[in-house]
Amino acid sequence: MESGDRYGVAGYGAGGGGAVPPPPSHAPSVGPPPPGAALRATAAALLNLTGLGLGYALVGRWGRAAVCWVATAVLLWVALPADPDGVPAGVLVGYLLVLVAAAVDGGRIARRSAVGGAWRPGLAVGLGVVLLAVPAGGAVVYGSARDEAREQMLLERLEAGDERVAAASRQPFGEAKGEYGKALGVYRALDEDHPGSRAAKLVPDRLKAYYDAVSAPYAKKRHCEAVAPLTYLRTLPDSVDGKLLGDLAAWPDTPLAESLYACGVSRLGGTGGGSGGSGSGDGGAELGQLLRTFPDSASARRVGPAIDERIKDQVAALKGAEPCAATEVLRGLGATASRLPADSVKKLRADADKGVVDGVYACGVDQFKDEKFGAARTTLAGFARTYKSDGRAGQARDIAIAAEIADDRPAAGKRLPPSKRPGGARMELVISNDAPNTVEVLYTGPVTGTVTLRACAGCERYSASEGPRRACRASGRSYPKARLQLPAGEYHFLYKHGTGATSRVDSYSSGTRVQPGYTYTSCTYVIERSPFGLDLPQLPDPIQPVVSPWGAGSSR
Repeated sequence: MESGDRYGVAGYGAGGGGAVPPPPSHAPSVGPPPPGAALRATAAALLNLTGLGLGYALVGRWGRAAVCWVATAVLLWVALPADPDGVPAGVLVGYLLVLVAAAVDGGRIARRSAVGGAWRPGLAVGLGVVLLAVPAGGAVVYGSARDEAREQMLLERLEAGDERVAAASRQPFGEAKGEYGKALGVYRALDEDHPGSRAAKLVPDRLKAYYDAVSAPYAKKRHCEAVAPLTYLRTLPDSVDGKLLGDLAAWPDTPLAESLYACGVSRLGGTGGGSGGSGSGDGGAELGQLLRTFPDSASARRVGPAIDERIKDQVAALKGAEPCAATEVLRGLGATASRLPADSVKKLRADADKGVVDGVYACGVDQFKDEKFGAARTTLAGFARTYKSDGRAGQARDIAIAAEIADDRPAAGKRLPPSKRPGGARMELVISNDAPNTVEVLYTGPVTGTVTLRACAGCERYSASEGPRRACRASGRSYPKARLQLPAGEYHFLYKHGTGATSRVDSYSSGTRVQPGYTYTSCTYVIERSPFGLDLPQLPDPIQPVVSPWGAGSSR
């Protein structure tokens, strides 16, 4: 019995053949899972969460492991190299879903499967825990790489802003203002949107370079050109954080005040309304802006003395070679002073106006001496009308008369009319008018003046041949007359047609010497002249009639 029992037991354990059969390759579909199932499921799930598909490899599911490898490869292809924006959210979520699904599926399969070989489930769990550090560490490394990529991107933006500033600095501010604004937008965005970045930490230094580039005309002492960019810089605290600007926020005030002063003073006395930048002007715009914007600045306190000094310089220049130019400068200085907001400056207008009065007279005299007779007549006639109470008004009228005569008869402009009337005997000159229109007679010599003869009623025009024979000789006719008492000397006359004459009646000038002991007569009349120089009978529409004097006789 004992030997039989042993045989029976041995036969049952050996399965009748004496060899131990291997465990099944898959868990039975029914019945309890093989021993150690929970540990195997945990190991497979952890190994699949690594993204390497090792959980499927543990249970021999190589096809499913390959799916994990492909998913991980796709993730790496999308993620590398690191991009500042990181992995697209859809790809990342999809990959995580694949890992979770692989972990759940791998745990399920491992729970029903026995692991062959010397594999120990506990060791697999430990390996899975260790290998989970791979994707976790990779995520940390990738995050660092992504942060570095973002830093590089921000540094590139900073460099792009620097390039805009460099390009703008090579152009006039008016053309470059837009580029400067875009560069400032880059700096401001870096500071506001990425305050902790390396690029943001470099922005303050870049702003210093930005201010230097915009204000370059001031550094080069091109003050008129510097006004616009410095005014622009002064507005930046309205759009840029004051903490970011620091001392730069208030820096433009002093340079702008200095530039407004220097530019305005350089334009003093000019014509025009001035400008804030380049171009001509009288300085009023810049000096006005200075006095309104920085009234208490050192530059503002220099405006009044500068204008006063310029006025004195131009008054002194009235005695020089260019009194007309100095007069125009004085006009401009007076106009500028009157428009400025400071009362102490406005008062300087009176000094400039006084200089203008002297300047107009000096200018007219200078024009006469330079034989610019038409200009001298206009200038001095205007002086006599405008400054009637001035003691030089009478002399100005005399010079204007002499200039008008000299414009037609240059000999009359050889010297200025005397400022004082000469004494001594006077000779009478009687001028009769035989013209059907009024005649104004201008004369200059030892004395200067004008006289007007009214039109002769019933008088006619003469042919060139009969004029000298018949003019002022009609019996019983009373001709309009003017009587002049003239000191002896050389005289020049200009006979100007007036009311009743056609536009084709010319003025005529002549000269004569008045000698002591004589009386003189002169007759004016109108003749008709042929365009061919021939004497023709009177025609209904005369051709180029002229006014001519007739010094017909003299007597003791």
